[in-house]
Order: sequence, then structure tokens, then C-alpha cells
Amino acid sequence: MTRHADDTRKQAVRCAIYTRKSTEEGLEQEFNSLDAQRESAEAYIASQKSEGWTCLPTRYDDGGYTGGNMDRPAIKRLLADIEGGKVDCIMVYKVDRLSRSLLDFSRIISTLDQYSVSFVSVTQQFNTTTSMGRLTLNILLSFAQFEREIISERTRDKMSAARKKGKWTGGQPVLGYNVAAGGGKVVVNEAEAARVRELFELYLDHEAVMKTVREANRRGWRSKEWTTRKGKRRGGRLFTKQSLHRLLTNVAYLGKVRYKDNLYPGEHAAIIDEGVWDRVQAALRHNGQTGGCETRNKYGALLRGLLRCKPCSSAMVHALTAKGNKRYRYYVCGSAQKRGWDTCPAPSIPAAEIERFVVERIRAIGKDGDVLARTLEQARRQSKEGLEALQEERRRLEGELKRCNDDVRRLVDQADGNGGTSVAARLADLQERIRAGEQRATEIREQIIAMSGRIVDERELAAALSLFDPTWDSLSPTEQARVIHLLVEQVTYDGVAGTLAVTFRPTGIKALAEEVTANVAED
Repeated sequence: MTRHADDTRKQAVRCAIYTRKSTEEGLEQEFNSLDAQRESAEAYIASQKSEGWTCLPTRYDDGGYTGGNMDRPAIKRLLADIEGGKVDCIMVYKVDRLSRSLLDFSRIISTLDQYSVSFVSVTQQFNTTTSMGRLTLNILLSFAQFEREIISERTRDKMSAARKKGKWTGGQPVLGYNVAAGGGKVVVNEAEAARVRELFELYLDHEAVMKTVREANRRGWRSKEWTTRKGKRRGGRLFTKQSLHRLLTNVAYLGKVRYKDNLYPGEHAAIIDEGVWDRVQAALRHNGQTGGCETRNKYGALLRGLLRCKPCSSAMVHALTAKGNKRYRYYVCGSAQKRGWDTCPAPSIPAAEIERFVVERIRAIGKDGDVLARTLEQARRQSKEGLEALQEERRRLEGELKRCNDDVRRLVDQADGNGGTSVAARLADLQERIRAGEQRATEIREQIIAMSGRIVDERELAAALSLFDPTWDSLSPTEQARVIHLLVEQVTYDGVAGTLAVTFRPTGIKALAEEVTANVAED
């Protein structure tokens, strides 16, 4: 009798029912889609009672979650229970309830294989323990993924057409605008628009995001507050570095909408003047390199972060030495500091001397037409080389992404149920490479757009540098360091030959030219 009971327990199949619905519509009903799916699965389990099948009481319901990814609470709990040995079989109404992604589905099947858990679809008969059953699963899931991708493509096409016409396509409203009655477009909220302009001006005063955040929060300024369709309050929070940066770079304030790499005139009115916008973007780009930390440069090290030792291919750092009450500034080779002074032919150079040389070099450009022309040629060449390098990297990435996508399709086409774990691992690796490649491709596109818009011309260069000489001495050390870092990309010191090479930053020259033009217009 005891042996018979043990055999019965061994044959028991613990069935977990998983249900999913993509939207929350109808879930508030007493009997909804999730209940219907569960009822069908329970009936199927009841029909297999003689085989020892039992229904686990735990509910694994994902209401309002897409099947295109694994970011679902119930599926995560289910997989955790499988790994904990609490489940022998997964029951779903249809395959696409479990996942609409072939990659995610392969990972789930690998986990089921690892823990000897079977998989049953109530409306689709197959056996996951055979090659034919696995092939049938992959075919069904391929159609589910195809359906999801077709829907996504149609949605993207619709949004693309709307964006190109300058229409608002929904999403979280931003400070300065309200969603119009009936939706479909946004209108200016004058009180909030004034606050947006104040934030832009505040950033221009501080030229550092964190300082602006602290001042805005001290004044009690908050982000956009709105009410969802379900009546829930959202937003109205104090600013953070990330939220303020998003506000300062949102092209909606120019009265435009962005689609991929292009900007289109929007149906909504602009809040920010284009001149103010350009100055803020130039300051953000500059502070993106330095973190807005120029104020820490209290000894006025103009070339800190720019100077390099040519023989050692090493950065030269700013240092101080004191004799009595006097301090002496100098730049020292980083390699000599680490490996010994005898490893570098010229381990240090007086800071004031080399800084004076660089400043005089910039002054000479503004006074000498030939030097101005050569600098302009150098700036254009640098821009061209930079663009060509980015475009070449983009072409290489596009080729690599194509190969990865071809490999994914090939693996899916060849799926026959064998080596499920290795196939899933290979698919996961390819997917990660595709994601990383697409992210880098987006960054490259943004850099190309930024660089293309910063090509300097002779008039702008002359305007910027003609005012350099009369205004330089009136600037504070912090302002002088900012101007140098805006203009200069690198200074290379060759202690053996006794030479110094200055490489200018073409986009910086353009930014300085715009800043000078804006200041002159204000005066």
C-alpha cells in the first residue's frame, strides 16, 4: 500500500497555468480574458487527472504586459518556481501567451529542458520532447513574432508620417505645453513657458547643470505635472541632473519635432529663441567634456587636460611647488612621474611660459591673414577627417549588424529541436551584439549631425578671433580656461626638439564665433 502511494506521488504532474493579456482593457471585469484562459487550462488539466495531473493554486497572470520581452512579473515568478523545483508542467492557452519573441521563447525552452519541465498549449497539440514538436513550436512562434513585428512596423510608419508633418504623437507632456482638448496636439501653457525660459537663462548664468539644479530646487521649481486618463497625478517633482538635461535639449521648445536624424517644423509654437537655444547647446557640449568643473581650476591652469608630452605619448599634469611664500606652477610629464624623471627628456616645463605661448598663438591668428587661412584650412580638414572616420565606422557597423541579423535568421531557419541550449545561447549573444551595435550607430548619427552643423567659415573665425585680443585680459582665470578649452583640442610639447604644436577644435571655433556674435548683438 505504501509502495503504491509512493508510485502515485512520483507520477504526479504539478501544472502551473500562465496567462497573459497585452492591454489592461477589460481586466476590471468580473470575468476577463485571463480568467477565460485559466478556465480552459484547468479543464484540460482535469481531463488528465487519471495521469496524475494537478493544478497548482498559484496564479501566474500578466495583465497589461506585452509578449515581446521578458519584463513581466508573473513570468519571472514562474521561472523562479521552475528553478526551485515547484513545477513539472507549464500550461498556456496559446503559445503566444508565453512569448511573442523567438529569442525569449528559446531561452524559456532551454530553462524547461534544464529542469525537465514540459510545456503544453491547450489549443495547439504538440509534444516538446520530440524534434517535430520543437519544430512546430518554432513555426508557431515565428508567426507570432511576425505578427508582432508587422504591427510595430505599421505603428512606426504612422508615427513617422505624423512626425514629418510636425504633429505631436503622444507620450509624456513636457513643461511649457498642455495637451489640447481632444488630444492630437499641444498648446503653450504661458505660465510654464515663462518658467522654461527662466531655466534656460539660469543655466546660461551658471553654465553647470548641477548648479542650475540646486538653484531651481532652492526656488521650489518643479517638473511638469499632469493627470493620466485614469485620473492619476504624475510629475511635479524637483529637478534632477537627468531631468534638467532632457529639458534643456528638448527640440520641442524650438517649435520642432525630431524624427530619426532630422528635425521638422512642428504644429506647436516655439517657447525658446533660437539664439538662446544655440548658446545653451554650445555650453552643454563643452560641459559634457569637463563636467562643468572649471571652477575647481583655482590656480588658472589653462592647459590642464590639453597638454601632452610628445616623446612619451603621455599627458602632462599641472603641479605646484613652493619656495618660501612663493608658489611656482609647472606642467610635468605623467610618464616621468610614474617611471622616474630620467625616462623623459624634458619632464617638466614652467606653466606660465607655455600658457603664454599658446595665448600668443591664438592672438596671432586673429592678426595675420595667412595664419588665419591656415587655421581655417586645418579646422576644415579636421572636420572632414572626423566626419569621414564617423561615416566609415557607421558603414562598418551597418555591415556587422546585417551579418548578425542574417545569422539570427539562419539559426531560426535551421532550428530542428537539437541543441536547444546552444542555439539559445548563440541567439542571446547575437541579440546583445545587435543591441550594442544599434546603440553605437545612434550615437554616431548624432555626432555626425552635430559635427556637420559646426563647420566653421572664414567670416565666423575672423569675428571670433578679432575680439580675442582686446577681451582676453579682462576675463577671469576661470573664463580664460573655458575659452582655451573651447578653442583648443590638444597642445603637444616636444621637449627634445623644443617645439610646441597647437591643434584647434573646429567645433569649438564655431561655438566661440556664435557666442561672440550673440554677445555683440546683446550689446
